Amino acid sequence: MADAGPAVALRRALIRFPGRPAPLGPIDLTVAPGEIVALVGASGAGKSSLLRLIAGLEPPAGGEVQRAASRDRIGLVFQAPTLMPWASARDNVRLPLDLAGVPGTVGDTRAAAALEAVGLGDRLTARPAALSGGMAMRAALARALVAEPHLLLLDEPFAALDTITRRRLAEDLHRLWQASRPTIVLVTHDVEDAVYLAGRALVLGRDGAVSAEVALPPVLPRPAGFRESIEARTAATSLSEALARTMEATP
Repeated sequence: MADAGPAVALRRALIRFPGRPAPLGPIDLTVAPGEIVALVGASGAGKSSLLRLIAGLEPPAGGEVQRAASRDRIGLVFQAPTLMPWASARDNVRLPLDLAGVPGTVGDTRAAAALEAVGLGDRLTARPAALSGGMAMRAALARALVAEPHLLLLDEPFAALDTITRRRLAEDLHRLWQASRPTIVLVTHDVEDAVYLAGRALVLGRDGAVSAEVALPPVLPRPAGFRESIEARTAATSLSEALARTMEATP
């Protein structure tokens, strides 16, 4: 079978960043179809801006950005769930289908199935105020997945959650990824989350460029007990050291 090419490719891309006189970059980055890649770096490295650039929400200030997925097959989850407070969980999840012109009854069925997949099948009519933080993030994930994205972009989705909820959602994310194998690019400050979720981690310097690449254990989803394994601890140490070197080398 012929090579389908990368899911995402940035070549000498530059990012406009608020408060900086010059753009970040240049950035060279390639992500293969079905790969899970984590982006880590210090605050101000432009991780979230890079994700918006990949999503097509912002144009590059220079260079080239290519993505295999069309705009309607890109899912994006932010650190905050950003749910419509007046709408039910099902209506929130159905929003991308409404925007795409999917008939209401079909949209309802698909939204209900997406909520069921993230463990919220019994909360279809609940409004965001009635959902816990973890439930709201599950609903946001269901909304991103309902359109069956080829590319899923996650911007610190677990940062505001407690440890147990984070771990459960990480397991859910792997299970959902295994079902349809979208390409996933994840921004995180948490080294352990990066090691657990991704097969590869990229460290961004304060100039936004990729300063280091760290190969992580390739087997996904992770087996039981992975977080406590020597393999995971070794990978976390390697990634932490790469991040420390990057932070020391940049002003």
